[in-house]
Parts: sequence; structure tokens; C-alpha cells
Amino acid sequence: MNGITVCLLALCCCLSETQAQENNQDQKACCLSNPGCLMKELVSIGEKLGTMVEKQGTMGDNLRLMETRLQTSEKEVEELKRLTGGQPKVAFSAAFRESGSGDTGPFNTNTPLQYKKVFSNTDNCYNPATGVFTATVKGMYYFRFTMMNNQGNPPSSAVCLTKNGQRLVSVWDTAGNDSHDSGSNAVVIPLELGDQVYVELQANRLIYDDTLHYNTFSGFLLFTM
Repeated sequence: MNGITVCLLALCCCLSETQAQENNQDQKACCLSNPGCLMKELVSIGEKLGTMVEKQGTMGDNLRLMETRLQTSEKEVEELKRLTGGQPKVAFSAAFRESGSGDTGPFNTNTPLQYKKVFSNTDNCYNPATGVFTATVKGMYYFRFTMMNNQGNPPSSAVCLTKNGQRLVSVWDTAGNDSHDSGSNAVVIPLELGDQVYVELQANRLIYDDTLHYNTFSGFLLFTM
């Protein structure tokens, strides 16, 4: 009895599915033969395409927004690098002689001293061939220099720290009966890009140096501006 019931149910399902397929085919045939029905189908397809285009436009807007946020983040990262580990590092230190000993000078005009023995030169702003430091970064700098007087009696030594041809601070020893005197001076100054700083031996003056390096010139960047 149960077996017969199952068979009848299966037969009913098959007949229903067949009838549904036939009805669907009939509806499609009706649409193809009926302009009004076909128009409704086209309108429905157009609405679906419009929805897809609208979604695509929204995705494009979201993509552009993400790109803008990414560019902003990259700028913030670069700014953070500049304010922390990305800040320029500028420093140098040099002595006058690499070898030998004796007086240097006198010259008829003020002459930049060329400190040949370079101990450090981060960022290569100091040129030992000319004795000139050239700023590659706008900022506040510290400079210091030392001088040993000549070995004559009386002494006749004078050097000046100079910025773009303007004297800033000096060390002098031009009187007295002693020798082997030394002195130093220092300054903190703002520099623009391309400004030049050097130590200048004054006209008709001398300095003494040997491999113990009494005459030095040093400087470094304190902070950018």
C-alpha cells in the first residue's frame, strides 16, 4: 500500500514539473509574439542594466576615495619621517694640516684656510679643497674654530669666521713676547640654502700648525627651519 502511494506521488510531481516547463515556454512564446510583453521585458532588462551601472559608479567613487586617502596617508608618513628620523644630518670636522709643520702666511689679502685633515663630513657640505662649508639645508647651525699663533716674536696671527664674505667672529694674537698661544671662538647662526661659511686668515698674518692639529674648523646642523 505504501509503495503504491509513493509511486503516485512521484508521478504527480513529474506531471507538475512538465506542466510548469510547458507554461514557461508558453509565456516566452507569448512575449515573442506580443510586442507589449516584449517591451516589458526590455524595460526590465534596462532597469537591471541601470542598476548595474549605478553600482559600478558607486564602486568607482569608493575607489577614488580610497586613492585619495592613500595619498594623504603617504604625505603624512613623509612628514613624520621628516620630523623624526628623516631629518637631514649635516656635520663636519677638519684640521689644517695632514702632514708636516710650520707657519702658513703671510698673504697680501684675506685668504680662506683649507683644512685638509677631514675627521668627518656627513652630507659632504664641507670642501677640503677650498675650506668652504656650503649649506645644503636651510636651518640653524653651530660653528667652532681654533687657532695657534705663529712662532715669531712678537706673534702676528688673526683669523675670522666668515659668512658669505661677512666677518662674524675672530681670534687674534698680535702682541706679547710669548709663543705657543692658541684660542678659539664659536657662533650659532641661521643659514639659507647655498650660504657659505669659512675661516679666513687675515692679510699679512700667520698661523702655525703641525700634526697635533691646533687649527681646526667644525660645524653641524642644529635644526631645520
